[in-house]
Amino acid sequence: MVIFKSFIFNKYPQINFGFSTKIGAAREYPFYFNVSFSVGDDERIVEENRRFFYTAIGLNSENVVTQKQVHSDKIRYIENGRDIRESDCIFTDKPNIGLALNIADCTPVFIYDKVKKIIAAVHAGWRGTEKRILFKTLLTLQETFKSSQEDLIVYIGPSISQKNYEVGEEVAKFFDRKYLIEKGDKYLLAVAQINYDELIDFGLKKINIQKSSLCTYEMRSLLHSYRRDANHSGRSMGIISLKGNGHG
Repeated sequence: MVIFKSFIFNKYPQINFGFSTKIGAAREYPFYFNVSFSVGDDERIVEENRRFFYTAIGLNSENVVTQKQVHSDKIRYIENGRDIRESDCIFTDKPNIGLALNIADCTPVFIYDKVKKIIAAVHAGWRGTEKRILFKTLLTLQETFKSSQEDLIVYIGPSISQKNYEVGEEVAKFFDRKYLIEKGDKYLLAVAQINYDELIDFGLKKINIQKSSLCTYEMRSLLHSYRRDANHSGRSMGIISLKGNGHG
């Protein structure tokens, strides 16, 4: 099984993090190693895949929260596992709860407050990005836990790159032109960069942010991409959790 880690979280032994790929449990075309129930894959196989992945990163089904992502700006605090209500950001200060995101092109953002011991997982597609879900998450952490931007450690995971993300004027009109490249009557949109800049504008230190250079669209052998494979695309999953008592 191939699982991506984050070097920025590797510095913090109290953080448990893993990002699944298409490779695992000898799964084959069309869905490969898929962790989503919403793509037409066999539910029994998806359950097995999830258990396999959770075990590989030291968690289990009872303590992983898999939200129903709806491209919103809804943010929820989590107190226990197996909560699958609608939202696109979940956060907690409770140990041993895995906060999960399903990804197949959208930008995943994982946050750790190294002082207050808080984690968050943000699903930022273009709709969520336009609604400024990441900014609202940072504000929520600040208001709820008195988080300081100087203490926040962030991993922006694999997502679709600008050169592969073509949108029409109906989407482009929501974003600053500096994030757009014209391509005929279409545009190429840099969603991950918008979210990176949102972190910087909020006051986070560049040294505390890791932005993955992996493109879901281009990494055909490793990563799922809905834009590339449409209805044959599975989903990867990124999970962050606090170990032990959360005070490592």
